[in-house]
Amino acid sequence: MTIKTFHFNPIEVNTYVLYDETKQCLIIDPGNYIPEEDQQLADFIEREGLQVQAVVNTHPHIDHIAGNRFCKEHFGCPILMHENALKIYGQAHVYSLAFGVPFQDGPAPDKLLKEGDVISFGNQSLQVLYTPGHADGSICLHDEKNACAFVGDVLFAGSVGRCDLPTGSMVALLQNIKEKLLVLPSATVVYCGHGLPTTLEEEKLNNPFIQ
Repeated sequence: MTIKTFHFNPIEVNTYVLYDETKQCLIIDPGNYIPEEDQQLADFIEREGLQVQAVVNTHPHIDHIAGNRFCKEHFGCPILMHENALKIYGQAHVYSLAFGVPFQDGPAPDKLLKEGDVISFGNQSLQVLYTPGHADGSICLHDEKNACAFVGDVLFAGSVGRCDLPTGSMVALLQNIKEKLLVLPSATVVYCGHGLPTTLEEEKLNNPFIQ
């Protein structure tokens, strides 16, 4: 599997495009916010000859859902998110005011995910892990075959997601990190919502929040 990373919008979200030899692809957290970012994403998809199977939001914060509408309209792909993300997702235009970022609400999701669901594309599959704490509706996506996980803002290199936004809970966040992520193989590569990738082994050894 090939992983292409884009850094979109003023908050520098990591948008991931996953694809394999079948040319089917998955977009995780489309953060494209301005027309130039829309074009950058579209150009890459076209240049690689990819067929977008779905967009998956790891959680409903505006920096991770900004490109939902463009992707839905341009690629004609379904939008997937956890069922508990709907309340925040439906109020994205209100939350955006706190960040001073004008935002139009995204399209309604086409499928609501839950713990244990499997998202398949090409010859790949990702299992949904429900991991609230940063926000209701936060999920991680575990790829056992390729030994990696896409964790949104749940876990970062040397840190964890903030918990001071609506529905945040440090207790829940740390519990889910320990019960859902740290039980995965230590060699698992962690692709975060911001910043550089890390590994679970590195975080077990050095992350001060989960010692």
